[in-house]
Parts: sequence; structure tokens; C-alpha cells
Amino acid sequence: MNIFDNIKLSFRQGSNLIKLIYINAGVFLLYHAILIAFKLFNSNGIFLLPFLAMPADGLQLLYHFWTPVTYMFMHEGFLHLFFNMLCLYWFGKIFLMYYSEKQLTGLYLVGGWMAGLFYFLSFNIFPYFNAVVSQTLLLGASGSIMAIIVASAVASPNLEMRVLFLGNVKLKYIALVAVLTSFFGITSNNAGGEIAHLGGALTGYLFVVSLRKGKDITKWLNVLLDNVVNLFSRKKLKVKKTKYSAPYRKMTDEEFNMEKVRRMQEIDRILDKIKSSGYDSLTSEEKKRLFEQGKPN
Repeated sequence: MNIFDNIKLSFRQGSNLIKLIYINAGVFLLYHAILIAFKLFNSNGIFLLPFLAMPADGLQLLYHFWTPVTYMFMHEGFLHLFFNMLCLYWFGKIFLMYYSEKQLTGLYLVGGWMAGLFYFLSFNIFPYFNAVVSQTLLLGASGSIMAIIVASAVASPNLEMRVLFLGNVKLKYIALVAVLTSFFGITSNNAGGEIAHLGGALTGYLFVVSLRKGKDITKWLNVLLDNVVNLFSRKKLKVKKTKYSAPYRKMTDEEFNMEKVRRMQEIDRILDKIKSSGYDSLTSEEKKRLFEQGKPN
């Protein structure tokens, strides 16, 4: 099996988080390979960027109406891609402790759209941006990632994450610093990106708050994506049920999330008990649950 087969296999078998990282990396490699090809013929392929990044100007956006989707998979340089994908991986793993893979994909896209909307409205409402609105482009996954960061922090504010030079820091403080940094940067050279971060952060907050009230703001998009995938995928083999087949109903996303949260709460309770009374205070059932939780999936 060659390297390309390995990549295709890991993409197909990987989680939605891994797929998002692969798509971002693939778009980056393809775009920069095209730029190199243009340079070899003494031409500049930078003219492609306005067709992929999201413009702030309304007329340009009208003619490039697909860019609110493509911009969130575009990155200017390797370091831009690297740090965004690192953050997506770290906080995506935390997000998946509480929510489903489909919700991760849905929040990435909805958060990116809200980030783009904040950027577009700000550049067309505030006079401060009048001089640059026709020349400004937005690109990068950071607005989408900010939605995932804030959603993870709202879901588990006291969960600690190890930060270089600082040690363990609670998620709520990481999210707060990220939001404040973006707010105080809205008049900086990266104003568009910082404003987009705020739009993504609001989406992440609304996602968790709405879900607690029984409404999933990503559900409509996941239903749409499922229909598109089913439309183009091959028909699956049908398994004929025998009279001995036991009835089976697939859990809904809400049921899955509730069960996941219930298990996490039970593990948290057991860990608190160990802290206060020691491991020997656990019952055999509690020890069994702790052991099963530590097993690799």
C-alpha cells in the first residue's frame, strides 16, 4: 500500500475532526502547488485568492457567493495553517468528549458562517473601515475554531488544559483571554480576522446554551449534509432480517449526547470520591466503571 492509499484510508476511517484537518491541509497544498506552477511560467497566481477568500465588499461577494464556505479552508502560509490545525485538534478532542462528530462538523461550518457575517457587517457598517472595505479579504479557519473553543469552555469551564510556561489553565480562562484578545484587536492590522473570531465565539456560546434548552443549531445542516452524502454514496447492502433478529433503534444525537454526559458525570463523581476518601473507598462497581472508562475504544 503506497502513501496515497494510506492517506485515503486514514481519511475514510478517521473521525470528522481528522477529516476537517485533512481537508484544510489538502486545500493548502493544492492552492500552493498551483501558485508554484504559475511561478514556473513567470506568472503570478495570486489572482486566484479573491475567488477563494471572502471579500468585505458586497458587490464582490455577490459575484463570489461561494467564498463564505471556501474561505474557512484557506490559509495564507504554513504557520497560519499549522497553528490553526493544532488548535482545532486540541479543542476538537475536548469538544468530542461532550458532543458528537456531526455536531463538530456542523459547528465548524455554522461558526465559520457567523464569523464571516460579523466580518462583512462590521466592514460595511463602521466608517473606520470605509477606506479598506474594497480591498479586504478574509481567510482561515480561526473563526470556526473559536466557535469550538468557546463551546468546549462553556460545556466544561473548569476542565484544565496544560499551557506551555503557564501549567494547567482552566478552559474558561483560555476562552476568555482569546475573546478579549480579539475584541481589543478589532482596530488592528488583522481587524477582519479578530472580528471574525468574535462571531465564531458567539456561535460556540449559542450552540451550548441552545442545546441545553433542547435545540441543536447545527441539526439542520447535519441533516442537509447527510442527504447530500446519501445522494452521492453507493447503495449499501441490505441485511435481510430473520425472525430471530432483535429489534434495534439507533440513538438520536440528543440521546447519544445525554448518555455521554451522564457517563462523564459519573466518572467525575468517582474521581472526586477518590480525591476525598482514596481509591479503597470505591465499591467494586465503581472500580469496574473506572477501569472500563480507561480502556481504549
